[in-house]
Amino acid sequence: MPKKIVILTGGGDVPGLNAVIKQVTYRGLGMDFEVLGVRRGWEGLTHLNLDDPDSKSRYVLPLNQLNTRTIDRSGGTFLHSSRTNPAKMKSLPPHLEGQTFPTRELTKDGKTSTVFDVTTSVLKNLEGLGADYVVAIGGDDTLSYARRLHDEGVKVIAIPKTMDNDVQHTEYCVGFSTAITRAESAIQRQRTTVGSHERIGIFRIFGRDAGYTALYTAYVTNIRCLIPEYKPDLEQVIKVLVDDKKANPSNYSLVILSEGAEWLGYQVRHYGEADAYGHQKKANVGDDLAAEIKARAKEETIVSDLTYDLRSGDPDFTDKLVACTFGNMAMDAISQGQSGLMTGIVNGCYDMVEIPDPKLGPRKVELESMYNTQRFRPNYGGKKGLPIFLTRA
Repeated sequence: MPKKIVILTGGGDVPGLNAVIKQVTYRGLGMDFEVLGVRRGWEGLTHLNLDDPDSKSRYVLPLNQLNTRTIDRSGGTFLHSSRTNPAKMKSLPPHLEGQTFPTRELTKDGKTSTVFDVTTSVLKNLEGLGADYVVAIGGDDTLSYARRLHDEGVKVIAIPKTMDNDVQHTEYCVGFSTAITRAESAIQRQRTTVGSHERIGIFRIFGRDAGYTALYTAYVTNIRCLIPEYKPDLEQVIKVLVDDKKANPSNYSLVILSEGAEWLGYQVRHYGEADAYGHQKKANVGDDLAAEIKARAKEETIVSDLTYDLRSGDPDFTDKLVACTFGNMAMDAISQGQSGLMTGIVNGCYDMVEIPDPKLGPRKVELESMYNTQRFRPNYGGKKGLPIFLTRA
């Protein structure tokens, strides 16, 4: 009987995921593995009821060369996704109701709720599927549970993806290049509108906890940026932007804000119910900066939200290259019987690294070497000897 690989994608979609899925499928079949796609990420393993044919049909998709042949030609995830955390379920799936699972109390904003850890059910489903390996593709949140499964004795190989590029132990995550390529293109196009109206252009971009997406886009567009790792003085920020505007023959200036960027005395506002990993939606920090600029400097602004458009559509060449290579590396590791490892890029080279411990949190921008805190720009000097992505894992 052939060994089985279970592959899934979790969290937000990014371009390049389908290239990973296809590569694992093709290589797996060539190595006499059976490849099962689990739909909707970890939800597929929490909500799957192997005794119910409809449930199995919904959440388990056998993968082959025919049904994955063309998936790498488009973005998104062929297997779909969710933000499910099996260790912190707010409610039990219907088929698990009445069963006993470990619980704990979580308190947020003064409200206490009970969450369930259904890992025993996940393990049971993996056993029922005959899974010999799990290939988990995701960001910090998804991979934190991949680490948990490895600790439980499941053979797991992880592949990092996130536009924020903030997974520990790697200098690059699938989806990052496409995001910053699209951001650069959008900003260059919108210069004409901002300049025509002689305003200050404010661009909000992904980056909940780390400023890589804003910083690298600012690097290639040569404009200002605010990132979560540093809280500046707002008066200084506004002065720099107004001075830029006055010095520009077209009388406009630009700044990029990470969605998690803050300044002294200000915190990003949140709204809505927290997801399974404790994250609420963030209000648009660009709107708040625009209001401050209007009130303090009497300058008009244009706010542009460059978020979901950056994760939609086809991957660029770099993301396809990295995605295909990560998929092949995952299969190399599986063929060697390895587990608990993640594909990554270290010192500019492909490598296999330990799945990050969730306690480490997201990888952050190193301020001293990468960011000018006085001018709110990337540091442009001192790049000799650095890897291609200008940072070390």
